[in-house]
Amino acid sequence: MKVLVYSSFTFSYLNRARVLFKTLRRFHPDWELVALITDEPPAGFAFDPANEDFDRVVWARDLGIPDFKSWLFKHDVVEVCTAVKGPFIHQVCEAGQADIAMYLDPDTALLGSLQPLIEMLQQDDILLTPHLIAYNIDRLAILDNDLSASRTGIFNLGFVAIRTSGEGARFARWWNDRLLEFCYDDMPAGLFVDQRWCDHVPALFDKVKVVRDPGYNVASWNLSTRKVAIGKDGAITVNGAPLRFWHFTKLGPTGDVMTKRYAGDNYPVYEIWRWYKDEVGQVTDKAIPERYWAYGAYDDGTPIAKPHRVLYRERGDLRAAFPDPFSTQGGGFKAWLAAEGLMADG
Repeated sequence: MKVLVYSSFTFSYLNRARVLFKTLRRFHPDWELVALITDEPPAGFAFDPANEDFDRVVWARDLGIPDFKSWLFKHDVVEVCTAVKGPFIHQVCEAGQADIAMYLDPDTALLGSLQPLIEMLQQDDILLTPHLIAYNIDRLAILDNDLSASRTGIFNLGFVAIRTSGEGARFARWWNDRLLEFCYDDMPAGLFVDQRWCDHVPALFDKVKVVRDPGYNVASWNLSTRKVAIGKDGAITVNGAPLRFWHFTKLGPTGDVMTKRYAGDNYPVYEIWRWYKDEVGQVTDKAIPERYWAYGAYDDGTPIAKPHRVLYRERGDLRAAFPDPFSTQGGGFKAWLAAEGLMADG
């Protein structure tokens, strides 16, 4: 049985993705590992996929998305890195590239085998992990975690796994269609990139398993109900179950604050975070500028403001007039914005 695992990221997240793929390779050397990249290498950075722990790179520009530059421009970096997840997994199903396809966010890392997930997929076709598998009692935790999940989605789409046939393939086609058109961070419209869509999955598809094992997708948002322990033999458990993978979301001050708030005196949590930060530091390439994204600016280097992307998204006349909105040759979308007095917006 062939298993394919992919992660979607830009070069500013390559260091995190390197840790993910290193840990995947450690536990599952026979799985095919794919880097899905919506970016171009920065100047001065020599990117050689042959030196990485993934087997191949798929560039988002090669997914066959119609009017790619126009489509891409409508999204910010988070929106587009989630939007391409749907087309890729759908194409894996259509091409019969694997029996099982799994997505993991680049800021996740394995600390145990994921073989139990493969066993689950012998019975079910779609696996999802909810943000919470136990409700909170403390009011602050309810505000931070329960209500956050209500806004951003019941399931965390830093992970999803499917069989590439049956209901899994049907899910992949539906997810492809939704993410190509509706993968935006627009909570008033009921959207939070790919996640809110998957609230519908248990109602729309059969053979869906909600993975409620506490060892999967451990993160700051569920630490209030998960106790991490490290045994004398080095085995790590969460609520007594083996730790499988951790989601190190918001690496930096924000992640530190939320982790400390809910880990409290659960000291093994800090040991795991320290390990992860060390791992990321060791594979960080200084040739990649912080927050780099090739599609974050017009071709003359001017940063693209989010309101400009939203305006372009909402107006079909602008998309028709400027099929390559990144281009400033002969004026382009940027010149139109300036003529309208909108370049300062955002």
